[in-house]
Amino acid sequence: MSDWPDGRSDRQSGGGRGGYGRGSGSARPEGARVMRQVRRPVPQQQPPAYDDGYGDGYGDGGPGQSGYDSGYNTGQVYGQPSRAGGDAGGGQGGYGPPSGRPARTPNWRKRIKWTAITLVTVLVVTSVVTYFWADSKLNRDVDLAKVIDRPAGGDGTNYLIVGTDSREGMSAEEKKKLHTGSAEGKRTDTMMILHVGDNGDTLVSLPRDSNVTIPSFKGAESGKLYPNTGRQTKLNAAYAEDGPELLVRTVEFNTGLHIDHYAEIGFGGFAGIVDAVGGVEMNLKQGFKDKWSGADFEAGKQTLDGQQALAYVRTRHAFAASDLQRTKNQQAFLAALAHKVASPTTLMNPFRLYPTLGSGLDSLVVDKDMSLWNLASMFMAMKSVSGGDGTSMNMPTAGSVGGNLLWDKAKVKQLVEQFNQDEKVTVSGS
Repeated sequence: MSDWPDGRSDRQSGGGRGGYGRGSGSARPEGARVMRQVRRPVPQQQPPAYDDGYGDGYGDGGPGQSGYDSGYNTGQVYGQPSRAGGDAGGGQGGYGPPSGRPARTPNWRKRIKWTAITLVTVLVVTSVVTYFWADSKLNRDVDLAKVIDRPAGGDGTNYLIVGTDSREGMSAEEKKKLHTGSAEGKRTDTMMILHVGDNGDTLVSLPRDSNVTIPSFKGAESGKLYPNTGRQTKLNAAYAEDGPELLVRTVEFNTGLHIDHYAEIGFGGFAGIVDAVGGVEMNLKQGFKDKWSGADFEAGKQTLDGQQALAYVRTRHAFAASDLQRTKNQQAFLAALAHKVASPTTLMNPFRLYPTLGSGLDSLVVDKDMSLWNLASMFMAMKSVSGGDGTSMNMPTAGSVGGNLLWDKAKVKQLVEQFNQDEKVTVSGS
């Protein structure tokens, strides 16, 4: 007879373990029927504990914390304290990249190096492009190889600078505005010799009424040889007769000075350059008016625009010294203009530099051997004259004949010798 009540065996009782084994007469608990096989979850690797520094027990299971899971991802976000901040984040309050890598310090030396290389490259490319653009705009129409029987060259460089009354390309309205009239052809209104040397630069005006001898010459267009007949006339008549080549030939014959380069500009181009640089400031010692040139000036400092500048350099009827005073005004203004063109306010401002170059080069006529370097040297020399580092003067004269000015031959010879030997000029002009 079994000692177990209700006929249960110890097998049925689960060996005293209180289990419900096979053959048990009673039903399994409800939970056991539903969860036939319960597997213990595999522990997942948790991110490192995050100590927010407040010690409130809401960390990720670090020492002294409750292990409470807030349900939020503990992945690092930019702008939040870095778990691997170390010194980069200042300890517990540091900031850093989400991976915990130390912040990368910008390589300023490398950045500066490449910035400098880029700027230099842009500057070089711009300069080269500007050079070829400007060089292509020069009108190299004067062929000094056609000039015959030339004197030997000396030290330094001699430029013959000519301003003409050419109205080419000007509209009727522009002619009226600039008071140029409508005469056909072109004549020389300004003639100067600029000597550039190591002992100072010298600007010498040649009055257009100077009495000169027209030498033998070869026609610039015809190639025909015209002999010297001893004909005496005004200097500006040489240009009117056979252009720049005969003018150069006449200046060389009457002075004995070799002319290295020739530069010429007309009315419209002159006014255009002045307007392009924003006007030129002049300090006039006295005011004057001239209905022929349109001049109407008061004494004192004032900025002349293109129209006013042209009137200023053309006026001669308002002065007792007539053409001699006009040449002095021309020297003063051209030197001031060169100073403005070569100033940083023009050279460093592309909105002023390129219009100036465009206006000047389009209207400038030079000899075939003139380079941009020669042209720049000419302007810089004129700037030095205006700054007091050079000398400006009229060609020395000694009376007149038939209304034409006679040059002082002795002084002219001495002046030419000083030019040829590149000596400091001691000769005084008229």
